[in-house]
Amino acid sequence: MTNESPEPHKGRSVTRRMFLGMSLASGAALWARKSDVIFGAQSSTTPKMAMNTTFKLGGDLTVNRLGFGAMRITGEGIWGWPPDRANALKVLRRATELGVDLIDTADAYGPDTSELLIAEALDPYPKGLVIATKGGLTRPGPGEWVPNCRPEHLKQAVEGSLKRLRLERIDLYQLHTVDPKVPIEESVGALKQMQDAGKIRHIGLSNVDPDEITRARKIVPIVSVQNRYNIEDRKSENVLVYCEKENLGFLPWFPIGGGGGLKPENPLNAAAKAHGVSVYQVALAWLLARSPVMLPIPGTSSLAHLEENVAAAKLKLTPEEWKAIDALAG
Repeated sequence: MTNESPEPHKGRSVTRRMFLGMSLASGAALWARKSDVIFGAQSSTTPKMAMNTTFKLGGDLTVNRLGFGAMRITGEGIWGWPPDRANALKVLRRATELGVDLIDTADAYGPDTSELLIAEALDPYPKGLVIATKGGLTRPGPGEWVPNCRPEHLKQAVEGSLKRLRLERIDLYQLHTVDPKVPIEESVGALKQMQDAGKIRHIGLSNVDPDEITRARKIVPIVSVQNRYNIEDRKSENVLVYCEKENLGFLPWFPIGGGGGLKPENPLNAAAKAHGVSVYQVALAWLLARSPVMLPIPGTSSLAHLEENVAAAKLKLTPEEWKAIDALAG
């Protein structure tokens, strides 16, 4: 789901760890999962339901649209090593066994530990596996996320990720945020230099608006955007529409939203009961149907929840169910 940090340049401090306050009949069960699973999304119109199961990043990297976010394999507060390191390695390996071929991470997750665990678990990497990482947010301490998108820092961040991931080239490197102290042109310009040096294949953005995407694209081709987006919070709807128009991958974070006082008989629960699945799976299925460029990256530290998430890719909501859930945004 990754994917997964605050939007410091917008003055926000919410992280994915703070999601899930849903007033659903199954609310207790959601909380019991300790906010492990990440996914979501939606739209203000009713598009033709997306049926494609894959997406081509940059026109040349074909990935299954349901990926894996590797933020939650770290320690408490996205800080340090996980309490059960062996389990974290099992989750990563099982994800690829289940057909996941897009893993999203960042140097800020741990920091560093998420990338180190990915390499420990999966190197040598399965053919076709795309590792997407991010740079531009630093971690002075647990719960702290501070932007640093100065060119010199980003170049060092790329080198660090290459070393930790044991790669010669990163398939997708994303600017984790926009630093209010640094013009985005300077930040993506540094990434372009690393791309020209053969160390980055494709470049993506995170926590941006359409104007910032347009400015960045004048410097270097952009293939993906990762923004906060869910049923209730559609402030990035214009970004999703932009991505659809330009065929850029859209990776939503904080995708299930906070629930905002939904009644127990809400459409999420109704669809879950009708299909005999969890509301998490319904949210993923609905998200996949929202747009052909949507690339959910649900994250979890649980093997059982991982398998449940991946199974959601086969769940097909009826148009009526999708519209009912879509209307929850009010």
